[in-house]
Amino acid sequence: MSIPGSMRGRRRHYAATLAVTAVGSTLFLGPTLAPADGMPSPSVTASASTTGTGRLDWRPCVAGSPFDCATFKAPLDHAAPRGRHIDLAVVRRRATDPGRRVGTLFFNPGGPGGPGTVQMPANYTAFPRELRERFDIVSWDPRGIGNSTAVNCFDSPEKAAAWAAGKPAGFPVGAKQRASWIAAYKDLGRRCQDIDPELLRHVSTADTAQDLELLRRAAGERRLNYLGVSYGTFLGATYANLFPDKVRAMVLDSNIDPQAWTDHAARGEPRSTTLLRMGSDRTAAATLDRFLALCGSTTAARCAFSAGDPKATREKFDGLTRRLRERPVGEWTYSRTIADVVSGLYIVHPGWTDLAGRLQDLWRGRVPGQPVYPPPPPVAQPNPYLGDEQAAAVWCGDSPNPRDPAVYHALERDSAARAGDAGRYWTWAAEPCAGWPARSANRYRGPWDRATAHPVLVVGTTYDPSTPYSDAQAMARELANARLLTHDGYGHTALFNNSSSCVNSYESRYFVDCALPPPGTTCRPDTLPFASPRPHAGAAGAFRSR
Repeated sequence: MSIPGSMRGRRRHYAATLAVTAVGSTLFLGPTLAPADGMPSPSVTASASTTGTGRLDWRPCVAGSPFDCATFKAPLDHAAPRGRHIDLAVVRRRATDPGRRVGTLFFNPGGPGGPGTVQMPANYTAFPRELRERFDIVSWDPRGIGNSTAVNCFDSPEKAAAWAAGKPAGFPVGAKQRASWIAAYKDLGRRCQDIDPELLRHVSTADTAQDLELLRRAAGERRLNYLGVSYGTFLGATYANLFPDKVRAMVLDSNIDPQAWTDHAARGEPRSTTLLRMGSDRTAAATLDRFLALCGSTTAARCAFSAGDPKATREKFDGLTRRLRERPVGEWTYSRTIADVVSGLYIVHPGWTDLAGRLQDLWRGRVPGQPVYPPPPPVAQPNPYLGDEQAAAVWCGDSPNPRDPAVYHALERDSAARAGDAGRYWTWAAEPCAGWPARSANRYRGPWDRATAHPVLVVGTTYDPSTPYSDAQAMARELANARLLTHDGYGHTALFNNSSSCVNSYESRYFVDCALPPPGTTCRPDTLPFASPRPHAGAAGAFRSR
């Protein structure tokens, strides 16, 4: 899913890559449009509409680019295919070894709200070499997002920036900031409802799964090859249950428990938020604890924030957060720092080292330097608008969250009691849904156990700051035929961390030959955080001692 906390992580740049965490950071709900019995609506259970452009008209994204771009037209409402249509921006990188090409591999980078037309090209080298050689890799901006027909509730960048500046960074602290936060997101919902209420009702996960089926047909593939990370796992699970006979190979990496997303298809007002049901607060706290323990176990030369041992480093972190509550360092408040810590745990190399450096700067009372980003990928629109409302439209319209803003303070207290600072961050990430004006007309809420044509490979990382390993276990149980591959490592998604040649090897073998890893397989990272690089181990090195 994507980084919450006012979508700060997604605005940073495509290179922060993972706008993939547990959902975007803006969640809202509206009038109930899903069937009262909790079952999927008729338009969800039906096949995807047959309208569209037929084939994808590929052209170089920009002159000399190795990436091709296309625009695909899809019906806004798949139940009314002759009605309004929307544009889907699509990108492709051809297989580098066309003589051994297997087919097309569709990729979703998470979010909701991850723009595939930017994130796939920007992170293309993270894909295992054999996948790049043997598959055309295709991604797209889902409906409502980025370069596709997008949810945009401001008529100028200046107005969007002014709105964002009017609320706390990270999450609210104290009654005054809570009121400001709640008012800002209520205002955002009103703006969006005024501009395009019809679009807001048709950007659900099920809508996008039906778009993916149309894209599969347009690419000329008999069955789907799909790699989804974070929120992309819920999209993949939805597709697998809407079109089970069309699945050839599907990898779901850093999973969302589908029952947590749908609140078990329960009726009535939800008692908790999507992210708290998932356990994002607990897994972020556990990952932060490991970060501090590993940092404290090495020298300050390797981890700048180290205090010499794990206990002293944890105490140093607690002391820093207490100080920031009273005395921010420039614009680095307590809540902004906690938001930065959680998002900074997503990518281990060099993310954890960089995070330690920022924390040490703050410890010394210095404002951390600005990050240096790589150049944009060679695509026509590398920096599309990605406002909070885009993730909110998908998340809040699709997944149940409490409608009463007043309950979030109590939820924050409960979460902080079990997960510390990270609990405050993940609780308020969902509050924007309290004021969201629309409920998706086309939601899929199960069942999740329809037998697919081929088994699904589920990948879960043990220390993931966003999507817990327990959610990967739940996904593997929920699907009719799935195999769990455990990555006993760190960070959000094995793919974008690209830290385990063992995981890469099993994934490549699965996509090429449909061969699953043995039951109970566990892979480890090739290099631990703050350690010097080590030689890569192949799949045979699954259980390695350290």
